[in-house]
Amino acid sequence: MKVNKITNAQEFFKVVDDCKGRVELLTGEGDRLNLKSKLCQFMSMTQLFTRADELHLEIVASEEEDLQKICKYLMKYEDM
Repeated sequence: MKVNKITNAQEFFKVVDDCKGRVELLTGEGDRLNLKSKLCQFMSMTQLFTRADELHLEIVASEEEDLQKICKYLMKYEDM
């Protein structure tokens, strides 16, 4: 799923931490960051929360249930 700008890091990562499977951020350069890793969360914050609309970032979840959870969170802020 493509990612637009996310404004609340703490809330977003709480949703990610609640996921059962692997959740990754794919960058335009082909990097795969494990968003359940606190180090990767820290590293991704600059891109994910400020420039996501410019960088073609994508979130991939290994479990369908997790993907639905993340989609629900992102859709909540889509119209803001």
